[in-house]
Amino acid sequence: MSKTVSIIGSGFSALASSCYLARDGYDVTIFEKNKTIGGRARQLKKEGFTFDIGPTWYWMPDVFERFFADFNKTPDDYYTLEKLNPAYSVYFGKGDYITIEDTLEKICTAFEEEEKGSSKKLLEFIDNAQNNYDVAIKDLVYRPGVSLFELITPVTIKKIGQFFSTIKKDVRKEFKNDRLAMILEFPVLFLGAKPDNTPSFYSFMNYADFGIGTFHPKKGMYQVILAMETLAKSLGVTIKTENPVDKIIVDNGKAISIISNGNNQKSDIILSGADYHHTETLLDTNYVQYSQDYWEKKIFAPSSLLFYIGFDKKLKNVNHHTLFFDVDFDVHAKDIYDTPKWPEQPLFYASFPSITDSNAAPEGKEAGIFLIPLAPGLEDTEELRAKYFEKIITRFEDLTSQSVKKSITFKESFCVNDFISDYNSYKGNAYGMANTLLQTAFLRPKLKSKKVSNLYFTGQLTVPGPGVPPSLISGKLVAELIKKHHSN
Repeated sequence: MSKTVSIIGSGFSALASSCYLARDGYDVTIFEKNKTIGGRARQLKKEGFTFDIGPTWYWMPDVFERFFADFNKTPDDYYTLEKLNPAYSVYFGKGDYITIEDTLEKICTAFEEEEKGSSKKLLEFIDNAQNNYDVAIKDLVYRPGVSLFELITPVTIKKIGQFFSTIKKDVRKEFKNDRLAMILEFPVLFLGAKPDNTPSFYSFMNYADFGIGTFHPKKGMYQVILAMETLAKSLGVTIKTENPVDKIIVDNGKAISIISNGNNQKSDIILSGADYHHTETLLDTNYVQYSQDYWEKKIFAPSSLLFYIGFDKKLKNVNHHTLFFDVDFDVHAKDIYDTPKWPEQPLFYASFPSITDSNAAPEGKEAGIFLIPLAPGLEDTEELRAKYFEKIITRFEDLTSQSVKKSITFKESFCVNDFISDYNSYKGNAYGMANTLLQTAFLRPKLKSKKVSNLYFTGQLTVPGPGVPPSLISGKLVAELIKKHHSN
């Protein structure tokens, strides 16, 4: 008889693990607290507009391909992928921006126009980044974070210095132009940490950016979730929405069942793709691995204030992805990581998927997503949301030389309180735990509980870390670990 697995949550990592486990013969049921699946990757549909509530960047397509290939499938079997050109643009002042196009050759031209001689340095930087990418994505990140020795290989020994320098040091040593340096430092923000606290080895994110490029699934990132749902169900996975898990029952140190909607669901194995900290609150205190003090001392990736806006006209002077770096990055970063508070002058990001995808908005209209990174745990009120919307939309109008306020037909927001209520997210963080040197690989919370047998974890608080591709990998790693300890 097949062993039963109860999975808490239905985000990328939970869905990925469900597919691997079902393929290997386990009887898998997913319990999702919300009405729709996807975890942080959900959709908002309103007045003919469609927004991805969560992730909007599709990077590292090879990781998605590798996931589907494990089931003899390809992404093309489920959704259509388009490479964006331009990938994104970065504003530094009014009408002053740099556009990052879809090939390294074009990006070199843009760098050279900004700073003579910088293209040669860029090629050398990206060559090293590609080498790191090959080591990381094809090998290191597919290790379960059990011990230090996973990181020690003949290749990584040669790169040991890159674990003790930082992205910021490496970039600023070669690129004196502040604007170009900021563009090269930007990709590691996806890892949830500052460039001056991220090991040099993570330059592989720059190869993901400049070497591979930025993509968009037609109809949005949620198509990836729907693809994984289709795959999971074809493998026999049962998915139950509106089924929050209130308790994990442990008997003699062994997880034996979960309580959901008042029902006791017995299970041979329990796997949580929900927030790690929250999951441990579902256990009796003597079975908790990581104390409150442990979590308090960790460096978390930012939370976010997000706005989803319907415009009644097409906008100009923006691209599908547009970054606004017209204020001091270091000051904003201090407000996130050092002395947490609402930033006076925030950097922000905007996405206009309807520029690329007609499914995102009615004809002649524009769908806009605006994001301000924030420290997790901040006070979150409607007054603060309104104040910060006014700040960024006024700057947006000035920087892009257009009037848009009167063209807003509706505006929805999502912030710290929503991350907590919708996802049980620790302090309302948006991206999990930052990938700093002391929070990498085996130094992250474990996939397998040290105190409760049959209890496992997956997702962005464990290995390999934050982001969509790492979440897919995390699902595979935990499934392999379960198979190793619980052969069917």
